[in-house]
Amino acid sequence: MTRSKGLSLAKTRATEKARATAAEANDDGKAQRQASQTDQAYQRLEELIVTLEIAPGTVLTEQMLTQMLDIGRTPIREALQRLALEGLVVILPRRGILVSAINVRSQLELLRLRREIERLMARYAALRCTAPERQHFHKLAEQMKQAASDNDDVGFMRLDQELNLLVAKTCRNEYAQKAIRLMSGLSRRFWYQHYKQALDLPRCARLHAALAETIAGGDGDAAAAKSDALVDYIQEFTRATLEEDRA
Repeated sequence: MTRSKGLSLAKTRATEKARATAAEANDDGKAQRQASQTDQAYQRLEELIVTLEIAPGTVLTEQMLTQMLDIGRTPIREALQRLALEGLVVILPRRGILVSAINVRSQLELLRLRREIERLMARYAALRCTAPERQHFHKLAEQMKQAASDNDDVGFMRLDQELNLLVAKTCRNEYAQKAIRLMSGLSRRFWYQHYKQALDLPRCARLHAALAETIAGGDGDAAAAKSDALVDYIQEFTRATLEEDRA
């Protein structure tokens, strides 16, 4: 092979490689955009369902949601599959998507599982969190106490979400994190429906503060006990809604 032919062949191969790389990059970019749109669709739909803006029992269609959110059908379909896995919707073949009902007895069953997972997460968070994370828990404890003193429901809900995320992060157990994530939407939706009628907000905020403070102190067994005390109250709150519905 002459030198000129060799150079020409090398140039051709380089060009083909560059095209292949560009095609792969383009495919990667499309996949990232798709994933981003799916996350966006999921977050927006989850919020609408959890905050009861889309009521339990509502029947939806992919076309309806595409128009509502201005997002393509594929991301909508993928988001709905995630929501179905979490129990917030039921996909009815050839009929649409049903927003699941809120059931007190199912919520009590969910709490039985949450108790075990949250106890483990609290114990591990107390043992595994770093010094800056302990400071964060201390700060949340003080803010929770203030929310209790002020009877501040909006502030409390923001702090509750922040505490939940911090415990999930600092327990450093990916399996517990995945399990609790699957339960989060159903639990939050139940809360939104009933908290104004049945919740003792100051008491609930103080229990959250005690949990945060104990995790910050680094005592795993004590943190697990505080987690149990909090779930005890949440079960009490849940049963109170059952009595309320009977009244």
